[in-house]
Amino acid sequence: NRKPLEMPAKSQSTAAGGKGKSGKRSAKPAKESTGKRKKSRHVSWSSYIFRVLRQVHQDIGISGKSMQIMNSFIDDIFDRLATEAGKLAKINKTKTLTSREIQTACRLMLPGELSKHACSEGTKAVAKFQSST
Repeated sequence: NRKPLEMPAKSQSTAAGGKGKSGKRSAKPAKESTGKRKKSRHVSWSSYIFRVLRQVHQDIGISGKSMQIMNSFIDDIFDRLATEAGKLAKINKTKTLTSREIQTACRLMLPGELSKHACSEGTKAVAKFQSST
């Protein structure tokens, strides 16, 4: 036999979209629908792929289709590594992914020489980050 909670009535200034008690603007009034939807942000690795390409081959470009292929390749590898690192964290009964889990996942997922290069680059990146903070 509980009564439902009743919300207090809004004052005139807050109901009209003015400033409330905190001095901050309250939520914006609802926009009228014009039929256009807001574009969702498309996350892409293109700028990073292009930077690496410039480091390796300054005079070579990449087509749009090739960039899409590289982008989906990196998404796939990222997903696989993150999943494997998550499994390792679960086995170790921790809720935090550290560089150790990422490195171990890298060693498990990538073959031979590629794994060694990836681990050395990752170690170098972590060292650079720690020295800057």
